[in-house]
Amino acid sequence: MDYKMNRLLKVMLIICITILSSVNNLCAQEVWEELAEQLMDEDENNSFQWDTQFEELSELREHPININTATKEQLERFPFLSDQLVENILYYLYKYGPMLTRNELGMIEDIDRQTIQYLLPFIYFETPEKEQYKLNIKRILKYGKQELSTRVDIPFYTKAGYQQYPAETLKKNPNKQYLGYGYYHNLRYSFHYRNQIYAGITAEKDAGEPFFTGQNKKGYDFYSLYLFIRNIGRIKSLALGNYRVSYGYGLVINTDFGMGKTATLSTLGNKTRGIRKHSSTDEYNYFQGVAASYKLAKRWTIDGFYSYRKMDGMVDNRFIRSLKKDGYHRLYREFEKKNTLTNQLIGSNLNYNGKYCELGLTAVYNVFNKPLNPEKKYYNIYYPRGKDFYNVGGDYKFFWKRFSLLGETAIDKCGAWATMNMLRYSPKGGTQLIVMNRYYNAKYQAIYARSIGEGSMVQNESGFYIGLETNILKYIKMTCYGDFFYFPWKKYLVSKAGTKGWDGLLQLSYSPTYELGMFIRYRYKKKEKDFTAEDKTKQTIPFIQQKCRYQLNYTLKDKLALKTIADYVRVNFRGQSASNGFLVSQSAAYTFRLLPLRLDLSGTWFHTDDYNSRLTIYEKSVLYAFSMPSFYDKGMRLAVNMRYELNKHIILQAKYGSTHYFNRDKIGSALEEIDGSTKSDLYLQLRLKF
Repeated sequence: MDYKMNRLLKVMLIICITILSSVNNLCAQEVWEELAEQLMDEDENNSFQWDTQFEELSELREHPININTATKEQLERFPFLSDQLVENILYYLYKYGPMLTRNELGMIEDIDRQTIQYLLPFIYFETPEKEQYKLNIKRILKYGKQELSTRVDIPFYTKAGYQQYPAETLKKNPNKQYLGYGYYHNLRYSFHYRNQIYAGITAEKDAGEPFFTGQNKKGYDFYSLYLFIRNIGRIKSLALGNYRVSYGYGLVINTDFGMGKTATLSTLGNKTRGIRKHSSTDEYNYFQGVAASYKLAKRWTIDGFYSYRKMDGMVDNRFIRSLKKDGYHRLYREFEKKNTLTNQLIGSNLNYNGKYCELGLTAVYNVFNKPLNPEKKYYNIYYPRGKDFYNVGGDYKFFWKRFSLLGETAIDKCGAWATMNMLRYSPKGGTQLIVMNRYYNAKYQAIYARSIGEGSMVQNESGFYIGLETNILKYIKMTCYGDFFYFPWKKYLVSKAGTKGWDGLLQLSYSPTYELGMFIRYRYKKKEKDFTAEDKTKQTIPFIQQKCRYQLNYTLKDKLALKTIADYVRVNFRGQSASNGFLVSQSAAYTFRLLPLRLDLSGTWFHTDDYNSRLTIYEKSVLYAFSMPSFYDKGMRLAVNMRYELNKHIILQAKYGSTHYFNRDKIGSALEEIDGSTKSDLYLQLRLKF
């Protein structure tokens, strides 16, 4: 009887919501990319992490999941869902049964309109099958889905590194010219069966790298093979080949995406957990070998992983002097660093997922074939040094009504430690109040750690953070935070120990309908850096950065989407003249009714005093490609993106972009220098689905 009453109540609520909201879905094709732009704008130092995350979200967009069969682990893959919201979604499904339409999302406790917009492109609504099919080769081959895609980037300019030089010149300086052509190319093949089996290969050649010739006779410069299996009996996941792992809050190991300090407080401090396949073109942040997750009991899980891989770096007869992370092999000196060292890693994680608490214990041991010993500088005295590294960390999360207390503490083999702890209060109505402290010892060493912080390493930093996200009026949301941080030891471009800084943000968002949304954001950051005066004297003084953005989004009948952006930035050392930057951008996306065609057009005007006042915006590109160009000096950029579906099996996508500078006759420097004031590129992508 209770179940029937719940179902009747749910149907009535659906009807009411449908009538009252008259929802016009906000161009669900790529609305989630708004999230990428906002978060990346506040986290420029970790663009490589967003590139990997963007590729994963792009794949999820192409292969959405059934919300009615989604597991906790699947929902945790979305960076815009907080831990509490994941629990609320699962509770709704448990109490009321499968969702019938997208309008039911609005009935989930604490979910807001923006989160619904982000979630819709990744899910579909289908009643779960009662019959559970056993895995067999015949069914896998019959119902598995395959995709083959290839992309080529064609530049309409010649960089200095591709110019032809006499043999005598190259003999004296062989690193004066790139070894390959100026085209970028990749090839991807993927296979997946339901949400259980994934397999594929990714191959990539960066611009300037040789292709089936010279130093690289194996074709592509980078290959990534993977096999990933989920939910087979007690095996929650099994990865063979290339994979990524992340546990706790990243103080021991995290090769996955981390939110950092962003304008989305509801997901700040989300626990990173588990094993994932590595199908992206990132050539550094992955492991190679085997990883498995096994369900010991109802609430207990144990993971184990092993990796052996060759890595790039500068190596001499005795030491590894540096690790090379960019993946470029265009010059002889870059090939000299390719696969020059090996790294072995073994680790395990034990996790308890209880009703009122979550507990985890992670241990990782990794060893290089030679001692890691960077050349000593004033800022890297405490950088990781040695042949082997060992880290152990414990993470926790306790729930009590609307409060949650979470954190992680880790220790390395020398006894140095790092800790992050957070208290979150989440009353009804989508409000989030967060207080967090972190302490990362200057001597703490963990090769693969990454967590919340001002710096890019879990080391040499402490801080106190407080943030609030709430609805101050019916359609107005306020997000604000303040973060005070302190660096006990010197840093790159900071030759003084004991520096400090402040980072604050205030954002007001207004969204009266699904078709209209806007926000204004102001961010102030002050941190101490080295400054050299005209008389050559050097001192460490505050460097102040102020950013302001206004953005307006409007969608008309799910066909035409318009976006307007106005940016301003002001940077200066205290007591010195300021550098200013301005940017105005307008984009439009239109989906044709009679043709399977979508067009995206954008135009950007920018005017900055120098590189320090550069501005960055997200730009639509082909699938799996994350484009976040930075603009400085004076000029404008035009871009057009086209997506055409010939049929359900063949999809063509192309992007043409051109940047013209008003005050320059050369673009870039050194081997990347372009002789001219215009830089234009064409991106072509072909996808076959079968």
